[in-house]
Amino acid sequence: MTPTHLNPQTTLYQRLGGESRLHELVNRFYDIMESDPEAADIHAMHGSDTTEIREKLFDFLSGWMGGPVRYPQKYGPPAMRRRHLPFAIGEKEKRQWLHCMARAMEDCGIDTELRAHLHQAFERTADHFRNRP
Repeated sequence: MTPTHLNPQTTLYQRLGGESRLHELVNRFYDIMESDPEAADIHAMHGSDTTEIREKLFDFLSGWMGGPVRYPQKYGPPAMRRRHLPFAIGEKEKRQWLHCMARAMEDCGIDTELRAHLHQAFERTADHFRNRP
């Protein structure tokens, strides 16, 4: 049997470790965002109660990573760029988001190869959400 991290048929969701590991990653991401001064701008966009947005990110990432598709069943089509239009997202905000996610992946002990792959994918996605120069 091929190890999960080497099997090309394995989804990112499976490589990460499934539901519990994705919850761990999302929660660590928001914990960092709420406490790291380098993320002050994106933290201000989210307000003080991140309960709902944690669930939304978890639901979105679950399907995005090849796991159970949850987001559309609860909230409709993702249309994530459109959903982010009310927020001023430029290069600075993109970098803050990526900083928090990079720290969260490291803190959660995600292996280096998967972390690098996810970082590239997150960077492309975050760049797509930019709506300001």
